[in-house]
Amino acid sequence: MADEWDVYIVDEVREWIEQLDDATHKRVVQAIDLLAEGGPGLGRPLVDTITASRLQNLKELRPGTVRILFAFDPWRSSILLVAGDKAGRWNAWYRQAIPIAEHRYEVYMKERQAEEGGS
Repeated sequence: MADEWDVYIVDEVREWIEQLDDATHKRVVQAIDLLAEGGPGLGRPLVDTITASRLQNLKELRPGTVRILFAFDPWRSSILLVAGDKAGRWNAWYRQAIPIAEHRYEVYMKERQAEEGGS
């Protein structure tokens, strides 16, 4: 579909998703598909904004207790940066995951800008 958003998945997130049990894997893949279809128009309960980040556009995909931190880029894409199951670790999970997501987004943006010719 022409108006779908591209979804990039860092290797660490892809590997994490691949090891999920079948039911959780299916729920996560469905959520990623909805993200591609809805883009930034998606909201709660499936998508929420992360306020404790220095990235203004850091969001979380929320299928069940799984959380996938992601951001939209200027090229109509989303990049899935960190994934985990925060069950029982509500605040601790974010304290660990947000800095990782911020770093991975910076790396992604540098690589993507180089591919796009510095724009």
